Amino acid sequence: MKRKTRRLYMVLVGLCALGAVAAIVLAALEDDIVFFFSPTEIMEKDVIPADQRIRIGGLVESGSVTKAADGVTNLFSVTDMANTIEVQYKGILPDLFREGQGVVTEGYFQGKTLIADEVLAKHDENYMPPEVAEALKKSGKWKEGEPISEALKNGHVPDDAKPAKEY
Repeated sequence: MKRKTRRLYMVLVGLCALGAVAAIVLAALEDDIVFFFSPTEIMEKDVIPADQRIRIGGLVESGSVTKAADGVTNLFSVTDMANTIEVQYKGILPDLFREGQGVVTEGYFQGKTLIADEVLAKHDENYMPPEVAEALKKSGKWKEGEPISEALKNGHVPDDAKPAKEY
């Protein structure tokens, strides 16, 4: 066997081994690779372990933002226009946080409520994280170019939230 042919075989074997390792790593991290889940994806999951850290993204539902009696805990709902998840967050909300705006929250489920330890608000009135926009487009509730606040005003938010599944 020529030296050049042997080198080619070694490179091909190395690339195959690298591809196999990458496939195994991606398969092992399947659920952890997702940037966040939409409320609908959360509802479709069978069981979410209490110790599993989860990110959900969507819009802050109009009329859902309240402050608990302690003055520090914020309660609000995140919706993708099809399903809604209740969120509890203890701390100061970002300046850009408001009803009808895009948000990504991260934390752990306790019953049907996400106990968030991090809340990220969108950048400006025209920006929406691509994943949130895609989830809203899939639900057929938002068209690109239409301001989110207009979609909410036009009645695209469900009047009554669907009952949440037990987690």
